[in-house]
Amino acid sequence: MPTLLVQNLPGKPIPVAAGATLLAAVQAAGHDWLHACGARGRCTTCRLQVVSGLDLLTPPTEPELRYRAAGRLLPTERLTCQTRLLAGEVTGRVPEATKLPHMLYTE
Repeated sequence: MPTLLVQNLPGKPIPVAAGATLLAAVQAAGHDWLHACGARGRCTTCRLQVVSGLDLLTPPTEPELRYRAAGRLLPTERLTCQTRLLAGEVTGRVPEATKLPHMLYTE
């Protein structure tokens, strides 16, 4: 099963079920993850900084492309509510701007 490793979250790699978004996988693993618009791709609060494995993800969606064009989403960032993992392991980080105050993050 494909996995997502979030470097600054405690714990082990997160299994990502076929067809599931990264956000759904992170939540199923018991992590709280910011997503202000309710996972509709209407904000950038659920973004993930992809460290490795960008090519293992589904292509950017229309909302992601719009945010990139507006300078609100970097080429190495993906919206977890829009993105699915095709195979292998992707490594990422929670960006500073979207960290939740009640969560304990590692360096």
